[in-house]
Amino acid sequence: MLTLFSNAKINLYLEIIGSRPDGFHELVMVMQSVALADRITLRPIKAPNISIECDHPLVPTDSTNLAYKAVSLLQKRFPNRTNQRGGVEIKIEKKIPVGAGLAGGSSNAAAALFGLDVLWDLGLTRVELQELGAELGSDVPFCLVGGCAIATGRGEAIDSIPNPPKLHTVLAKYTSLSVSTPWAYKTYRQQFDHTYKPLNELASLEERRSRLHSGPMVKAIGSHDTVAIGTHLSNDLEKVVLPAHPKVMQLKEVVQTIAAQHNGIGTMMSGSGPTVFALIETAEQAQAISNAVRQTIDDPDLQIYTAEFTSRGISHH
Repeated sequence: MLTLFSNAKINLYLEIIGSRPDGFHELVMVMQSVALADRITLRPIKAPNISIECDHPLVPTDSTNLAYKAVSLLQKRFPNRTNQRGGVEIKIEKKIPVGAGLAGGSSNAAAALFGLDVLWDLGLTRVELQELGAELGSDVPFCLVGGCAIATGRGEAIDSIPNPPKLHTVLAKYTSLSVSTPWAYKTYRQQFDHTYKPLNELASLEERRSRLHSGPMVKAIGSHDTVAIGTHLSNDLEKVVLPAHPKVMQLKEVVQTIAAQHNGIGTMMSGSGPTVFALIETAEQAQAISNAVRQTIDDPDLQIYTAEFTSRGISHH
């Protein structure tokens, strides 16, 4: 049996460059793991079955679950090495909110890949695991690596940013509200495809990646310039999600105002939302912001978490 913790991620930067030939969007993102984690327990079984158990009613436990897909992919790709191993029971204890733009499902899939590589002794390299992860979803490769990283392509090409500052975050999300990632990207395409750049020149891809490495957000992280990190927080998907969800827009305004009173670094929506996060220097400040938001918005549907930046996507304690 193996127990792992799969961490959530936030996007410090998300830019949509254009449409790719494969139908996905060409993206430029800066992602950061935070210590809000689901607990994943993997138990090998004799029968070749895949069984998923989860304590959250909205998480599917059938073949549509990303962790289930991860097991299935390994069985299909390495039949000789997995068939004699039997199957696996996966128990997911949810702490990361569902449909939140925090990559909860992707991090569970990353934990399943990582854990079964160990349990089934597959001997896969990190790159091989990331390539398998990319087949499951664009956030899975990052969730395998964790820490702070630039993600390009459709999100699957990962370059780690070493030694980011150790910051804290306050995460706020309405339980009953979730945003579909495909909806967010599709709506963005409908409204903003006139701004897309043509992606037919490969040279521009290389050039863009080098430009990104010297980009303002990456520079700010590298030099631990928290003011600049706050200034360069950016998420293109806010343009479609916030107008469609006034409650999220209002939540962002409240969190932003309160965070500013506590020397907050910056406030933004993560990924396709609807989670709003504030960055802050200390755990005490994070707790103070959390308490003040709770007092301002007296709604039992609002979930608020505090978490620090972490250098891992998957950890075992």
